[in-house]
Amino acid sequence: QIYTTITIFNLLFLYFSFRLTCMNSISSKKFLLISESTAKSLLKFYDYPHPEKTNEIIEGYDKDHALRSAKMCAAIAIYLGYDEEIVRQYQIACILHDLGRVGLDKKLFGKIWTWAKNHKIPSRPLEWRKKYPQTEYGFETEAFWDMYASKIQEMGIKNIEWAKEQIEMRLGYARRLNRFIENIKPSLKKQGIKWADWMEKVILYYYYPEKMKDSPEWMREFGEILVGCEQLEANSNRIRGKDYYNRSDESFKDAFDYLNELKNENRISEKVLFAIQTLVAEGLFDDILKEARNGYISKKELKFLRSINIESNK
Repeated sequence: QIYTTITIFNLLFLYFSFRLTCMNSISSKKFLLISESTAKSLLKFYDYPHPEKTNEIIEGYDKDHALRSAKMCAAIAIYLGYDEEIVRQYQIACILHDLGRVGLDKKLFGKIWTWAKNHKIPSRPLEWRKKYPQTEYGFETEAFWDMYASKIQEMGIKNIEWAKEQIEMRLGYARRLNRFIENIKPSLKKQGIKWADWMEKVILYYYYPEKMKDSPEWMREFGEILVGCEQLEANSNRIRGKDYYNRSDESFKDAFDYLNELKNENRISEKVLFAIQTLVAEGLFDDILKEARNGYISKKELKFLRSINIESNK
């Protein structure tokens, strides 16, 4: 019995020592495993020439969201014990996870998708195919346009091709992402960055979980971490909430309720969700989440974040 007690004590000691080491490693790296100059150059890929205004650039709308999400993803991956070298490559993919939405026109995008939401029209490929199973795989954008082109034109939208791009940013995300990834591969190579096929799979996991079928466990877990972190950021992001989701307010409780929904749908594992909850509860992401909230988190919301593991286990 004494031996068993000592063994349990040793295991607990080793576990907490390892956890402390991970936390120290995460903190000292400040979440960014690549150089700031590399991060800036990757974020520049989000800028897009305006289709209607010569010499004007549409600055990447998702830059801040992408960077904050990528920082949290790297922290979670390290916490879960992944090697820093692969996490560095993973973080590059996370920074570029919204590249399929370059050129997002806030006004036009918001107009189309607010209308779609009000009419209960699916905005994600998986949900679209569930509602309209007759749609050919990969042609959800075309199906949307066939059904609703006249409604879009009734809104007074004149640049039809540009409107289609805004629809493609959601319903045809895989196709649009692949196009832009192929465009930037030569630039990535010049920077010494090798783009691997698994990176695109990880990015697409939220919209296209079926593409992860038969993939190794680590790859799926990277996809789950990205989904968890970027959805936590997106559901806490005040600017994105207003422009992108037509949301009037944010709540960390709502954000974690959604993560729990994803867990119940087997989109993220209990292991990944627990890791996110743990680092959030310990305050490692406070600055990131505060930045997403335009620099302010109320005492009530901070109290919720500190107790997130307790709340989730009730």
